[in-house]
Amino acid sequence: MARRIPLITAFTLVLLSVAARGEGFIRVDEDASAARLQTAVTRYERNGSSVELIGAVHIADKAYYQKLSARFATYDSLLFEMIGGEKYAAAKPPAPAPAAPVKKEKDLSGLHQIYHTIARFLALTAQSDAIDYTTKNFVHADLTNAEFNQLQADRHESLLGFALKAGKPDVEAPDQPDPAKLLQAILAGNSNLVKLQIVHTLGHGDDQIAAIAGESVIITDRNQRCLAVMNRELAAGHQHLGIFYGAAHFPDMEKHLLELGYKRTHQEWLTAWDIPKPALELKEAS
Repeated sequence: MARRIPLITAFTLVLLSVAARGEGFIRVDEDASAARLQTAVTRYERNGSSVELIGAVHIADKAYYQKLSARFATYDSLLFEMIGGEKYAAAKPPAPAPAAPVKKEKDLSGLHQIYHTIARFLALTAQSDAIDYTTKNFVHADLTNAEFNQLQADRHESLLGFALKAGKPDVEAPDQPDPAKLLQAILAGNSNLVKLQIVHTLGHGDDQIAAIAGESVIITDRNQRCLAVMNRELAAGHQHLGIFYGAAHFPDMEKHLLELGYKRTHQEWLTAWDIPKPALELKEAS
């Protein structure tokens, strides 16, 4: 059982994302009363244009998504990640087509159901329920289902493969949850205790995700699509852009932005998970 818990945790964290981890773009802010999973909003500027990388967590507190929605309204274009999200942008110009031929797409609806199940168990809100992707300035900047499945087949990749790599003992994984405490919290149905066990793995997993990602569809190919859409939006005269993507994508995106002549000018932090600590733990800390 102890071996199964880290593997289950690894799979859950891969789902939360490749969603969440990225050096300098996600962190845990903690004190005696609470632990807070925070994502960064990082601004880059060049010749009067600005691009802000907005870290996404696929399940989070409702207040986090409310703050993001208010911010999204301020951008000329808000570029968003969602494999298959082209359905929200049917009236917009198509994104650049991939070089590889496309096979029949697979249904990814089961993955969305897993997100909703995890969200309910952790007393959080699913991103897809809280964000209105039909908003006028939203621009799809990701692969279609068919493109993603074809490219994964070409690279012999899968989400399950990422989870298995993350669960291997030879992959460094700092701040792994305590298996006994995690199991106890799961069996008790205590969402805050579960979140306290996994929050540091999400917030401090930079080296682990770097070790397993490499050149990949999940990071590299999707980033290429996003940056191609970004260049299209800039060419159309939209000078203040937001990119709403998982923070694990941002080290690579930042590298390309700097190569294009952008300079990092500002960074702020938003709280995605605000997790109060149990009273017993507070007494021990005092």
